[in-house]
Amino acid sequence: MSTVNRSPTNGNLSLPATIAFAAISLPLAALGISVGVQLPPYFASQLGVSLAVVGNAFFLVRLLDIWLDPVIGLGMDRTRTRFGRYKVWMVAGAPLLIAAVYMLYNAPEGTTLVYLVIWLLAMYLGQSIMGLSHSAWAAVLAKSYEQRSRIFGVLTAVGVVGSLTALAIPILLEQVGVKDINPMQAIGWFVIAMIPITLLIAVIPTPETISKDDGGHFTLADYAKLFSRGNVIRILAADLFITLGPGWMAALYMFFFTNSREFTPTGASLLLMVYIVAGFVGAPLTAALANRISKHRALILTTTLYSIGLVLLLFLPKGNFAWFVPAMAIEGALAAGFGVMTRAITADIGDELRLEGGREQIGLLYALTAATSKLAGAFSIGLTFNVLAWIGYDAKAGATNTPGQILGLELAYIVGPIVFVMLAGACFIGYKLDATAHAEIRRQLDERDGHTDVVYDEAAVLEGLTGEPGGHSTIDRR
Repeated sequence: MSTVNRSPTNGNLSLPATIAFAAISLPLAALGISVGVQLPPYFASQLGVSLAVVGNAFFLVRLLDIWLDPVIGLGMDRTRTRFGRYKVWMVAGAPLLIAAVYMLYNAPEGTTLVYLVIWLLAMYLGQSIMGLSHSAWAAVLAKSYEQRSRIFGVLTAVGVVGSLTALAIPILLEQVGVKDINPMQAIGWFVIAMIPITLLIAVIPTPETISKDDGGHFTLADYAKLFSRGNVIRILAADLFITLGPGWMAALYMFFFTNSREFTPTGASLLLMVYIVAGFVGAPLTAALANRISKHRALILTTTLYSIGLVLLLFLPKGNFAWFVPAMAIEGALAAGFGVMTRAITADIGDELRLEGGREQIGLLYALTAATSKLAGAFSIGLTFNVLAWIGYDAKAGATNTPGQILGLELAYIVGPIVFVMLAGACFIGYKLDATAHAEIRRQLDERDGHTDVVYDEAAVLEGLTGEPGGHSTIDRR
């Protein structure tokens, strides 16, 4: 390893290096959209698993899984190796995730509740390890208020490409007339192939810093204090609501657009692709907006506009692409900014906590926000599928539902998400940690650190991405 001297102001990754670091977002986002939108209906309509079993499996696994995230975050905060911290965890999570994806996307017909619970739990655990380490690593790579908006905007944009690919695979197979390949299995194999490839692209060239004051041991009491912090409560509540709204919609998306809006499955998938593609523009635009009006105000504005757009969907002509394409593009662009803002705000709050407590707790902080997201995911699939079962909605392919059942589907799709998304924005009314306040926090951290972060990197590869010279193998601990 080579010595790389990086001040907090000039040690930022170049755009090519940032894109390389963001590469792992591609398979993680592809898996996320597929599990949220494609996998539950696939189990119910193609593998003959009842709606109640599918909903209960996802609900149970999420309730079990959310308790693992704080443990993972605690482990990350305590990890200190010569290879760095987050890259070790990211590499460790890959084999588990690959195995779980294989078992889920090649599940047999009549899959049991036990089978789903086991492999969904394994999948979410591997996804958590890789996702948490990626977000925490990004937070320490980008130190300033503005840089964090940009880096999480890039991560989101790369994730859009992965989500789009997962949605495009079934459509492409249908268009070329391939009938002997199961589309869901093809998506699974795509994710499996891309995990090791993008992992190498992301891990090898990217440096990792460990601040000199974030070592040591932490007690549960230290972490319990996080819940006494107003800003921590804000971000956890906002993340819960901001995930529950779109997650609720994702679970019902295919049912809503085929049975209520009268699109074919292919047409519904194309509209979802429009929604996802728009995020490629929406994420960086939201980041730019946040740097003008502040992150929390950008979140309040985008959640409000998103909710208005949801209402308008019910008034558009059914089955009309000309009307739905721009509407879905606007909604997708707005939704893409949600994650950019919450992840960037989480990093800022992490700096506030480190200044006051003298310890790096960003791993646990991201773990807690991930736990709230998973709790939202449990309710979004578990509640919506059980609601559909309660009103008698028939999810089987070719089934006919009554107008009352369709109305129940429409209400479930629209009303709940609007309430939750608006609550997410409301969480930041009165929020004070804006760019000016964060700049003062960073000034004090930099003064205390004396620009002495421990830097781990592979200089030979990094040189090609950032133009910085390499050197002899050392670790800078000045």
